[in-house]
Amino acid sequence: MAFTGKYEIESQENHDEFLKLLGIPDDIIEKGRNFKIITEVVQNGNEFTWSQVYPSKTMTNKFVIDQESEMETMTGKKFKATVSLVDGKVTVNFPKYHHTAEICGGKLVECSTISGPKGNVTMKRISKRIS
Repeated sequence: MAFTGKYEIESQENHDEFLKLLGIPDDIIEKGRNFKIITEVVQNGNEFTWSQVYPSKTMTNKFVIDQESEMETMTGKKFKATVSLVDGKVTVNFPKYHHTAEICGGKLVECSTISGPKGNVTMKRISKRIS
């Protein structure tokens, strides 16, 4: 399947600004800034298991495309959402931000957009496939 694989972050844009708007404490932002986040995706048709390994925890979301699923945010908050697959992009609305993920040139490209006082801020992460 297109998304199945293990990925290691190689670059990110607007990391600090996005996480501050999300309410993440400065010390946690500092710890995570240079951490090589590992994302592991298992896709079986429309069923996904999407895990991200952070410095202090691993977050796993399981979902089926176009079906409401219980999800967890970066801050640990549980919520219900429906994940869509549009033009090869996985898209979902989290409580405070919109997230998309796609495979481009064998790399996992994730964009999370949040509204801030000066307009929208998009954190972009590019991860290389490691297995």
